[in-house]
Amino acid sequence: MVEERGLSLVSDVSELDGMVAQVLEENAVAVSDYRGGKTQALTFLVGQVMRLTRGRAKPEVVRDILAQRLG
Repeated sequence: MVEERGLSLVSDVSELDGMVAQVLEENAVAVSDYRGGKTQALTFLVGQVMRLTRGRAKPEVVRDILAQRLG
């Protein structure tokens, strides 16, 4: 029933990586803020990925991917 309704969690790194790239591209100000020391910008970016996945992404995985990409 979970899969039938599309409610399963998305934890596939390759699938989430594309969404993270899109969020980073669309939110250049937040990326700049994060790189400038405003760590709360990371929470905003995680939220944007969660919005794209309609809440189905694993936040821990998203946070790890974002942290990696933002270096």
